Amino acid sequence: MKKLFTLKSLFTAVAITVSSLSYAGVDTQTDSNDVILAGHDAVAYFTENKPVLGKAQYTAVHNDAIYRFSSEANRDAFNSSPEKYAPAYGGFCAFGATFGKKFDIDGKAFEIVDGTLYVNKNPDVYKAWKKDIPKHLIEANQQWPEIEFTPSSEL
Repeated sequence: MKKLFTLKSLFTAVAITVSSLSYAGVDTQTDSNDVILAGHDAVAYFTENKPVLGKAQYTAVHNDAIYRFSSEANRDAFNSSPEKYAPAYGGFCAFGATFGKKFDIDGKAFEIVDGTLYVNKNPDVYKAWKKDIPKHLIEANQQWPEIEFTPSSEL
């Protein structure tokens, strides 16, 4: 009986692991190397109010995405409070989320609203999104739960 319980426990653990792996990374917009924000420093958006490319020597992993930072201090700040710096909508385009879509971003078009980082596909899309940020955030927040774990290729 004990052997059966052990096999059952092992099977359950494997099933849960495989199930969670099938969703790994789907909810974050990363490149082929699992780098988020097109390699830009998530902390620098807040501290320098501009996109700053991170360096491969300063990295952290959060929600299956690799974040790059321009300095050790920024990496450490992120590690102490990743939810404070991580982008909304898994780093996908905030304007795209309003339409139930997941678009890649270039890391250069961003806005911090009420302490949350929102990124957009590019500066042109950002201009359209910025025309009515409150409305677009309501729309995106309604759409995101429906699309969060759906691959962008299926939307």
